[in-house]
Amino acid sequence: MNKALLAGGVAAMATMTGCSSGSSDTASAASSSGGPAGMPSGGPGGGAGGMGPGASEVKYADFVGVTTDGKVADDLYSIHATDVSTDKVVKAAQAFLDGLTTKERKASVFEVDDDEWLAWSNVDGYQREGARMGDLTDKQRDLGYALLGVALSAEGLTQTRNIMKLNAFLGDYSGGNRDTLTEGAYFFTFMGTPSTTAPWGFQYEGHHVAINYFVLGDQVVMTPTFMGSEPTSATYDGEKITLFKKETTAGLTVLRSLTDAQREKVISSETKAGDNLKAGAGQDNLKLAHQGLVASGFTAAQKSALLDLVRVYVGNMDDGHAEVKMKEVEEHLDDTYFYWIGETKDSSAFYYRVHSPVVLIEYDAQSPLAYGNKDSNGGGGMGGPGGTPTQQHIHTIIRTPNGGDYGVDLLKLHLENDH
Repeated sequence: MNKALLAGGVAAMATMTGCSSGSSDTASAASSSGGPAGMPSGGPGGGAGGMGPGASEVKYADFVGVTTDGKVADDLYSIHATDVSTDKVVKAAQAFLDGLTTKERKASVFEVDDDEWLAWSNVDGYQREGARMGDLTDKQRDLGYALLGVALSAEGLTQTRNIMKLNAFLGDYSGGNRDTLTEGAYFFTFMGTPSTTAPWGFQYEGHHVAINYFVLGDQVVMTPTFMGSEPTSATYDGEKITLFKKETTAGLTVLRSLTDAQREKVISSETKAGDNLKAGAGQDNLKLAHQGLVASGFTAAQKSALLDLVRVYVGNMDDGHAEVKMKEVEEHLDDTYFYWIGETKDSSAFYYRVHSPVVLIEYDAQSPLAYGNKDSNGGGGMGGPGGTPTQQHIHTIIRTPNGGDYGVDLLKLHLENDH
């Protein structure tokens, strides 16, 4: 199904936060409202910034993956034993599905190669399929969190929950009565049937979160994973929450480890825009040339800092499979590029990219769209990509280039070898 951003889903308050309201059910959440004509890059028209796939949404059968030139690098991935069990995630996924009603389950389960994989968005005012957390019973919801708890690391689970909480904070800040700006506006879908042998996976998505989790035997691919927030620091329900400090600090650490000559090659002359993200929603077949400086010339300390940066993002998945992925990243470290746009102070709003044959990471401090733009009525005022970027609005994404996202390459190999 080609899920379109509903008319005005990127709405009157701000393009990103959609002043949307209306009914929702477990099968889908439909939100609508009037909105401005202008859209930032990455909007429904299919720009790069990670808004909604729109016209740029790729069908599963047409998936190629992120490449540098449209040609997939061969022999990067293989079906092999990792010796890291997936039993817990299989059991947790099955328990969650068993806890759904027949209607809820029917609305949440798709074929393993369904277009649903690619039809995700990070905006709030977007029609989604699956089981909506806010519509589930407490017991069902607990089973959903239990699944996330075994699929993700402790840090990944905490980050995901805190993004959800700050989404609810933004809803309160914007005046309330928007069912897309709550902790409940997040959805589970499943592709295939949980199994320790057959391929399957799940997707968990909502405003500022999109986790794609593919499983084949004891192999796991958890990309693309989008995480973001506006704001990134606030107090919600008495809890002080601050997000993306590790991502910010680790990026600065790599940059500051470089010599002046290296920084001249890494830092772009381009002025930081309000939205620099390239590989967001709908950009599954993105052609993205390497930019910046390749790590083959880095010192051992610089390479270590770069690996530490990658580990921050990879480390959102369960610890065992994160280590498997990090070994893969390290094997291609000399072919990894580091690129930067913007200033370099602790408080600066900047963009950076890590790009190798097997991993693509983007961090983008963007202009405010709702938070910090108070209008005369006390609600969220209009923001947009033309504004001044800030660390209070950050988008991040991690992908597996060259056909690896959604486990597509592994599924092809499985079908070729086993059927």
